[in-house]
Amino acid sequence: MRRRLRTSGRGHGWVQGRVHGRVQGRLSGRVYGYGLALALLLTACSGGGQAGPGATATPGASGDIVVASGRDVTGKGGIRQQLIDAWNAQQDREHSDVHARLVELPGSADQQRSQLLGALQSGSAQYDVVNLDVTWVPEFAAAHLIRPLPDALVGADVIKSVASTARWGGKLYAVPFNSDVGLLYYRRDHLKQAHVQDTDLSKGITWRQLRDLIDAVEAPGRSRPKGYEKGWTTQLGPYEGRTVNGIEAFLSATDGVGLTDENGRYTATVQQLTDGIAELRARTQGAYTLGDAVRSDEGESLTDFADGRTAFLRHWPYAYRTLHQSLTDAQLGVAPLPGRAVLGGQNLALAGSSQQADKARELIRFLTSRESERCLLDAGFAATRESAYTADDVTCGVARTPGAASPSASPSGESADRMPRDDHGRPAYARTILLPALRRAVQRPRTPLYGAFTQTFATELGTLFSDDPPGDAELAAELDKELRKVLPG
Repeated sequence: MRRRLRTSGRGHGWVQGRVHGRVQGRLSGRVYGYGLALALLLTACSGGGQAGPGATATPGASGDIVVASGRDVTGKGGIRQQLIDAWNAQQDREHSDVHARLVELPGSADQQRSQLLGALQSGSAQYDVVNLDVTWVPEFAAAHLIRPLPDALVGADVIKSVASTARWGGKLYAVPFNSDVGLLYYRRDHLKQAHVQDTDLSKGITWRQLRDLIDAVEAPGRSRPKGYEKGWTTQLGPYEGRTVNGIEAFLSATDGVGLTDENGRYTATVQQLTDGIAELRARTQGAYTLGDAVRSDEGESLTDFADGRTAFLRHWPYAYRTLHQSLTDAQLGVAPLPGRAVLGGQNLALAGSSQQADKARELIRFLTSRESERCLLDAGFAATRESAYTADDVTCGVARTPGAASPSASPSGESADRMPRDDHGRPAYARTILLPALRRAVQRPRTPLYGAFTQTFATELGTLFSDDPPGDAELAAELDKELRKVLPG
């Protein structure tokens, strides 16, 4: 039976469980490196007077700023909760009677979207701040469920591509909190066993070069790595992962030409769709792609890669920390994704029904500050500010000597943090690979009808992975017809 890294749903970024049987207990209740040290500091300064993670008090209780969010990939009591605790400690020092509380929504990303829409439309849950997937901002803004924010909340320090996800209709409706971008992970040990001389792919490779490396691993007469099956895997299951992979292929094939304009109107041509389908077909052909990829989500593909079934994996930044809990630097590498990579992430927005708008805006400003973004980066998220990656004087607020040992995870002294870090405590790949990838990343179609778009797009592309797939032009014509039904033209 295949071992799986269980997820809390089918949206990217929500991972619990274990990778390769050795990460169990490390993904829940711990934040690695600086994040864990921050937790100790916050515990000391907060006095323990606030509700901890998982609190079940009714949203909207007197004095609470309620933040609704999906699950934190850094675990229960993770970095998001720690930042909330830090803001509460600041309120205590200022003798304020207002505190913030994080409410984590269960289920997949699609289920969380539905819960937030229902709660804000009906007023059944009095949320003040909502943590929205970047693709949801136009929908919530167009429905007047979130309020415009001062432009000053998103300054020049926010990565330009990331900043653009927070606006709709010429107004700022959210503030980038943590970002995401597609990356290519690879097994150095598999490449070395295939006698590949240079296993540093950090400067980037093309899809043709990736296939050449897979051919080297699978060369006739060569001993294959233990457990190895096919060259690469990704997330092609019938959910948002398929949409993301499709958009990356489409935008790579058409030189960045999107499917919609800035107002959400459908702009693609059948020829552009045909080219995109041809690119996606080439990327996912059976000779190179793990068969299970067509049913996989983030957790399943991560486990398959960690188990050695593939040499390459398309995934998100949080996988860098997760994979390093079971693989060493000698086994694992990360590189820019060939072609175009899709931008993901979450943005903080002010609920239209909030009765504490001023304090809620203050909280948003704190959670997205330079120091907070550095904390998010240190904990494994992709930060949204340039300074988190480039300014060595911006720290997480915890004094640490570069290279000092991480807090112990066990009485034996084993380090809880196996993620490689640079001399200033950042994830080792953050400045050289992650930041450039975020700068170059492309967005999925921006439309208030994104839910209808992604369902249609993923469903129609599903026929590409059937037993009798249609031709590129035939599938493109059908996709064009269906997209015109759900998007304004």
